[in-house]
Amino acid sequence: MRAVLEAQPDIEVVGEAADGAAVIPLVRQLRPDVVAMDVRMPLLDGIEATRAVLRTVPEPPRILVVTTFENDEYVYEALRAGADGFLLKRARPTEIVNAVRVVAEGESLLFPAAVRSLAAEYGTSRARALMERAALTEREEAVLRLMARGLSNAEIAGQLVVGTETVKSHVSAVLSKLGARDRTQAVIAAYESGFVAPA
Repeated sequence: MRAVLEAQPDIEVVGEAADGAAVIPLVRQLRPDVVAMDVRMPLLDGIEATRAVLRTVPEPPRILVVTTFENDEYVYEALRAGADGFLLKRARPTEIVNAVRVVAEGESLLFPAAVRSLAAEYGTSRARALMERAALTEREEAVLRLMARGLSNAEIAGQLVVGTETVKSHVSAVLSKLGARDRTQAVIAAYESGFVAPA
């Protein structure tokens, strides 16, 4: 993965950690934009390392979860913990590079069908109550549904026939009303509450 990423002119690999416990001090020291976090690591797994980075690092990086199996419950837990995206270890080099770029931009969402199903399965009454309290407008609901399909702001704008800035405004409103840190958290809430059903 390092060789694939270093071959890109717009990506610089600034560090590597052999285990989850080493991730936190490295992130503090090197200040990366994106962390590719293996879900299963010695000493501290990727879920706890993700939580620790997001809890203790000011202006934390985007976190891309890397795993072997897409239906891994650890992946879902890492996304719930605040990871921004998801990548399979068997992904092709172009997919690895694209995933890092997408997560760095915070535009789109890597949310496979297996993880959507897990989110629906682990649905909670708390998530349903949160969605009800949010009182999203009709347009905000439409935007959230399209976010849940993994569409970027530009793609949502095309679907709704509005400007990208308008979409950004709606996305910000959705995140604010749901108290979500980012798009991933908003989409998890949408699936857990049953507002969006896994296709």
